[in-house]
Amino acid sequence: MKILVIGGTGLIGSKTVAILRQAGHEVVAASPKSGVNTITGEGLAAAVAGAGVVIDLANSPSFEDKAVLDFFQASGRNLLAAEAAAGVRHHVALSIVGTDRTPDNGYFRAKVAQEKLIEASGIPYTIIRSTQFLEFLKGIADEGTHGGKVAISPGLFQPIAADDVAAAVADVALAAPRNGIVEIAGPERAPFNEIVARYLKAVGDPREVVRDPEARYFGGRVEERSLVPLGEARLGRIGFDDWLRRSRT
Repeated sequence: MKILVIGGTGLIGSKTVAILRQAGHEVVAASPKSGVNTITGEGLAAAVAGAGVVIDLANSPSFEDKAVLDFFQASGRNLLAAEAAAGVRHHVALSIVGTDRTPDNGYFRAKVAQEKLIEASGIPYTIIRSTQFLEFLKGIADEGTHGGKVAISPGLFQPIAADDVAAAVADVALAAPRNGIVEIAGPERAPFNEIVARYLKAVGDPREVVRDPEARYFGGRVEERSLVPLGEARLGRIGFDDWLRRSRT
């Protein structure tokens, strides 16, 4: 089966492409560098032609509120229109756990807009909402750093390894469309500030993590369960310590 992976050269995309190719599928890893651009439409029709499944892992080059909203709306409309014309049987998209519960986070609002386009498209679909990636812990710490200290909310956090995300994406892509949402998360849940502190200590970063209930997450207020699944979720297999060992090798 031909599977088109938009964003197929990124962190999750490259891992997903490798899994699907190993399983014997014809996989096209699409990106602007490969001549497939979901914003301009360049190369899109040819890439989608003959694909049974399209996996959308595209990400905005800018996280500014308006830019990210414009990106996901334009990219989503163009991609879904090309899929409808080509008769694609399953659209898979990666979104974020809690994206509909943090309206003051511009990126999360943009992902909600993307999800709504998918739901209204008429194309069979599955939306995968993932918790934050373990690979983003350094960036999260950097974002929260002010005056040499890292202010992080004590809200619950359940980060997942990119390898587990890719495995879940590949599994969902090969299964029947859910026409709904699947949530995935890491195997360990703890206060956000404790996980960030644990990470910094493990990598020898001397910055002090400060527990701050008012600390924002990329502009969004974090309540106790803003960033974790509220119901059933597929849990990854790679815990924090295992991920840290793997990331150092």
